[in-house]
Amino acid sequence: MTFTAALSAAFLLTACGKPPGGAPPAAGTPVVGVVTVQPQRVVLSTELPGRTSPFLIAEVRPQVNGIIKTRNFREGSDVKAGAALYQIDPATYKASYDSNVAALAKAQASLKTTRLKADRYKELVAIQAVSQQDYDDAAASLGQGEADVASAKANVETSRINLAYARVDAPISGRIGKSSVTPGALVTANQTTALATIQQLDPIYVDVTQPSASLLRLKQAMARGDLQQAGANAAVVKLTLEDGSTYPLEGKLEFSDVTVDQNTGSITLRAVFPNPKADLLPGMYVRAVLQEGVKEQGLLVPQQAVSRDNAGKPTAYVVDSDNKLQRRALETERTVGDQWLVRSGLQAGDQLVVDGQQSARPGVQVKVTPWTPKSADGAAKAQAPTPAPAAANAKASS
Repeated sequence: MTFTAALSAAFLLTACGKPPGGAPPAAGTPVVGVVTVQPQRVVLSTELPGRTSPFLIAEVRPQVNGIIKTRNFREGSDVKAGAALYQIDPATYKASYDSNVAALAKAQASLKTTRLKADRYKELVAIQAVSQQDYDDAAASLGQGEADVASAKANVETSRINLAYARVDAPISGRIGKSSVTPGALVTANQTTALATIQQLDPIYVDVTQPSASLLRLKQAMARGDLQQAGANAAVVKLTLEDGSTYPLEGKLEFSDVTVDQNTGSITLRAVFPNPKADLLPGMYVRAVLQEGVKEQGLLVPQQAVSRDNAGKPTAYVVDSDNKLQRRALETERTVGDQWLVRSGLQAGDQLVVDGQQSARPGVQVKVTPWTPKSADGAAKAQAPTPAPAAANAKASS
């Protein structure tokens, strides 16, 4: 081919609009999914760790010395207040009681004679039939006899109490644990080791701890007017158990401690929960959900719409009236479920970019489409492979 022919071919290709390099076509307008930011009433809650503790607890100890004759309960069962748990050999206490009863009868008989003598001397001294000294001696004997009777009555009562203590009763109703002694064991009054422990499980306490700094922030937010009191629901508490399940019954906040723990910097909150089926046992780890307050004009945005800049501060993109992207610096307060609660940086009516912001740049012209969150079922269906028809499978295998 001559030089003239080659030059003519190049001019021909240029005239047809197809240069030899094949330049790519211009990119189209990006499409982003947006949501319209709208204020809404947001109930704020906090989840705090805690432990369950019995509503009532009593350690059973003997109040007299003796040998255990019988144990009258089954370990791990429910007992009623006043039920007999142990029987200590009462022989010595019964003998002491009988002896004191006899001593009381003797003192009462002696008092009767002394009183009659004092009454006679009182009449005789009036007519000077006996001396004043004899009457004074009779009156003194009467007083001593009355004191002897009072002392004997006290001894009888003491021995009666000791005899009653030989039967060890349940001080409260609840579930009793294992027994530390068996029949034949020697026990002593007020010993260190408890015979058994009774715990009342219905209702049951849940003690949770909250950092004092969180309490201060909550009070400051209410003072600024950012939060309102939760009303009657402020005292309602819900529980999440160790396995992640939700306890079906709601509890009520009883009180908050007035002292901050110097070691942990936290305060203790106590809630009481009904526990009719004894699903909650003392010492269980739980997470309590407490309502802190209500934000009447809260702005909630999806978490995926918020990203972080190089300084770690939250940012987001919005679409302005000219369908161009604007980058906003945000100030977020906390997460609420799968959303961020935004304090500043967004306004009601803003078109917030949720999908497609990975390649977004400020000032870029975009096309807007409404964004809707995918449900769990929809996502599962989208991920599940579609089975091929039988004929196609057969053809492919052949």
